[in-house]
Amino acid sequence: MSALNLDDFAHLIERPDGGVRRAAEERRARLSVPPGALGRLDELGEWLAAAQQQVPVRPVARPRVLLFAGDHGVAQLGVSARPAGSTRDLVRAVLDGTSPAAVLARGVGAQLRVVDLAVDCDLEELPEEVTRHRVRRGSGRIDIEDALTAEEAEAAFRAGMALADEEADAGTDLVVLGDLSVGGTTAASTLIAALCGTDASVVTGRGGAPIDDLAWMRKCAAIRDALRRARPVLGDQLELLAAVGGADLTAMTGFLLQSAVRRTPVILDGVVSAACALVAQRVAFRAPDWWVAGQASGEPAQAKALDRIALNPLLDHGVTAGEGTGALLALPLVQAAAALAAELPVRD
Repeated sequence: MSALNLDDFAHLIERPDGGVRRAAEERRARLSVPPGALGRLDELGEWLAAAQQQVPVRPVARPRVLLFAGDHGVAQLGVSARPAGSTRDLVRAVLDGTSPAAVLARGVGAQLRVVDLAVDCDLEELPEEVTRHRVRRGSGRIDIEDALTAEEAEAAFRAGMALADEEADAGTDLVVLGDLSVGGTTAASTLIAALCGTDASVVTGRGGAPIDDLAWMRKCAAIRDALRRARPVLGDQLELLAAVGGADLTAMTGFLLQSAVRRTPVILDGVVSAACALVAQRVAFRAPDWWVAGQASGEPAQAKALDRIALNPLLDHGVTAGEGTGALLALPLVQAAAALAAELPVRD
């Protein structure tokens, strides 16, 4: 389908340094706080040390929030509580500093970046630094047509890779990954159902802005129809993303894989980032070692994907706002783990 060879990632991605992790575990055993007293914070500190290849671990000093934005044609079917094509409003709220993600990012001192891959609006309506990676205006209606052409899928995937390189080169030491989309959970649930070999009803949730029963039935039917189109291309992950993903999900998948290549740890947010992580795992089985799941969103598709990837969410507070909110809530936990591992005194 493409000149882009995803098989290369399986060779390029290595696990976080096992020797460093063992050294971090040995150091933890000598800290003044008894082993086990810090719960999962111990595990997080050791994970970061292995990712950084350093003991003691460095504090997380330069986190970045990345929100991938795009509209999905399937939203025309009334599968979302938000109007089709209204992702622009979500983007504007983030840029204006009035969204939950913007408020939380300010609170934890994390820089926030929005990347438009397929927002359905004129380019002039958003800043150039937001739109410079746009692949198309909205993604196709996945129940009846491909979300992207082959060329668009490759362009979106490469855009995600380029963003991962930009962040690594800029010194970003941890990425909080989220999405801004209308119809994105429908595409994500389709990907998860296809890769897990399950039925549409098993993965269909209520979305970030909860939908009523009629909208849920429409969403379930759309996923069922999209699954018929997804199953024939399960052997090629880029074809799968082109068929039923979308530009934003394809770019997020490329970003996750290239971040693993560049040894940049990532906190995943909700069902959309979980779907991209599941696709990325199919490409390179070692990639999930570079990620943690921020929170359980309550979406059944997210739970199924994280179970398949073997990631246990750090938090479960019933937050369904999306936009990276759940992952942002987990960021202070990861920062605390690093600070404790680095600064607690070691027993003689």
